[in-house]
Amino acid sequence: MDIVVTPLHLAAADGDAAAERAYAIEAACRAFEQPDMPPLSRQRFFGGLRHPWPGDEERHALAYLDGVPVGRLALTLPQLENRENAQVVLMVHPEHRRRGVGRALHDYAVGLLREQSRKRMIGETASMDPAAGRGAPGDAFAAAMGAHPALADVRRRLDLTTLDEPELDRLLTAGLTRAEGYSIVRWHGRVPDEYAADVAYLDSRLIEDAPIGDLTWEAAKPDVDRLRGIEAALDARGLRFYNCGARDDATGRLVAWTAISLTGDCDWHAFQQITLVEPRHRGHRLGIVIKIENLRYARTHEPALRVVDTYNAAVNEYMISINEALGFQAVAGLNSWQATI
Repeated sequence: MDIVVTPLHLAAADGDAAAERAYAIEAACRAFEQPDMPPLSRQRFFGGLRHPWPGDEERHALAYLDGVPVGRLALTLPQLENRENAQVVLMVHPEHRRRGVGRALHDYAVGLLREQSRKRMIGETASMDPAAGRGAPGDAFAAAMGAHPALADVRRRLDLTTLDEPELDRLLTAGLTRAEGYSIVRWHGRVPDEYAADVAYLDSRLIEDAPIGDLTWEAAKPDVDRLRGIEAALDARGLRFYNCGARDDATGRLVAWTAISLTGDCDWHAFQQITLVEPRHRGHRLGIVIKIENLRYARTHEPALRVVDTYNAAVNEYMISINEALGFQAVAGLNSWQATI
């Protein structure tokens, strides 16, 4: 068997063809490992290739087995914070695994990252077993490459066709009685200018507020310009967002925020994204209030929506309790791995 790893450059003469090969490999891997999820969005994939996140550089490569493209590698190199880290996506087509392709891609990545003076690489493995940490197809490979499990997440799913609306009404009413002095605000898409600095701050708190296990990762600094750059990158990927926040009436500041996202080519599936409450304003049930309000806001504009997925660290008991109260049920696992280069 002849395994060859070659860099993927979009600007090269064969860049578009190589990108199509990478898409086909990733689409096959995701369908195999997460069959309950929507097909890989073409706009999200190609938009991501052409529009990296602000402050990041990317490197891509393909692995060929006897001339057939069977493996894909994507490396994200943060340029602002986390300059010793790299995020890695390494995928081998399900029909061509256990032939050394993954190891060849891994060795290629390590060599490139050492040239870039990176010290750690971080990646994820997905499993349809909700008991995260067991049985993900990539777990044995990650361990064999010297990585250690750093964080276990669980994917939970809300089936909107069986949603208990009276229970949501009860939870919302109970929450609102604790939320005096706050106003609920909603928006679709771009963050209004009046809330941009507050959203940038809340977003930067994720690493501090959510469990990250043994991952070595530095929080981003609040930055409105970066927020606008992220919005542009999300637009390029075809994502649309519904947002809800709680505004402190005394100061006018947005002190809690949550978001739900959909891809442009899928109307039945969404992700419940970030939910954050500024520490000084906790204890007023703002988290559950804005999650319920935002779910209903999104459904008003997305009548075909049937399923909402969300990820939580397996140890994040507080947020899990809120999601399960809304009706989310565990369906799959996601494991984060970290390796020293």
